[in-house]
Amino acid sequence: MTIVEPGVHPVPQPRDTPDRCALQAEERGDPLIGTAFPAGRVLLVEQPGPWGRNGLRDSRFDRATAQELEARASAAGLRVLAIRRPGRAAEPARRTWAIADCRPGHERLVQGDFGRDDELLALPLDGSTGRELSEPIYLVCAHSKHDACCAIRGRPVATALLEVAPDRTWECTHVGGERFAANVLVLPVGLLYGRVLPLAVADFVAAGDRDEVVPALLRGRVGFAPIVQAAMAFVYDHLAVRRARDVTLISAEKVADGRAVVRLNGPHGPLAVSVVVERHEVVGLTCANRGPGSYLAYRAVSAQPG
Repeated sequence: MTIVEPGVHPVPQPRDTPDRCALQAEERGDPLIGTAFPAGRVLLVEQPGPWGRNGLRDSRFDRATAQELEARASAAGLRVLAIRRPGRAAEPARRTWAIADCRPGHERLVQGDFGRDDELLALPLDGSTGRELSEPIYLVCAHSKHDACCAIRGRPVATALLEVAPDRTWECTHVGGERFAANVLVLPVGLLYGRVLPLAVADFVAAGDRDEVVPALLRGRVGFAPIVQAAMAFVYDHLAVRRARDVTLISAEKVADGRAVVRLNGPHGPLAVSVVVERHEVVGLTCANRGPGSYLAYRAVSAQPG
């Protein structure tokens, strides 16, 4: 039972009802694979407190500075995510920034701190400054103003992760694919997962700390085209390759007539993976869009040596 002080009105909390996009996507069986975002590097900016739909720009962070920082980052190939510790922590005197390089062979995570928002405009975006972190961090999308499912499903996962990896857990702004909530991004390897459950976080972190992939929850590895993500996922799952870094891209064909071949290098040599691309029409793709919509599904169907 929640005890409310006299004169204090609790803020209504969204609930996981049957009309929510995440539950509907589960019932339809929308596939996770091939849905990680295309940026191979990420800039994290700590900003406690509420986030509006546009994340850092719609927060207590200076809007003009956020716009300039996002423009700089975009030009350098980085995606900007606002982060905060789970719960309602007060804003610290100095906040954290971090840059994650998720590109194969360059995986690295550096971290520093800042006091004023405009200090970040002088931050080198090449990862040349900051303290290097030796352990992965876990970001849970809890961006309720973008989609309620992110908060409904993300916050319990963030709370559970906080118990397992307290210094390495953050809530973050939108990572795409709200219908796959709860979404968790593991950095610096850049593996994006969906439909993570609070009860499974201990095993999830244990796998992440061992640099292992969790195929059943994998959406893809950021920085790669969807067909490449699908081909990699096939190799992780069907060939029992557990380390993301053990699979690298050689080449990828352009999709033609709904098909493409992706060549990868794995522990046992090069592989040619066939991927099928299909369009699906649905209603209610997100909580904000209840009308007709569509998405592309990426399905690897075979792998051959060569």
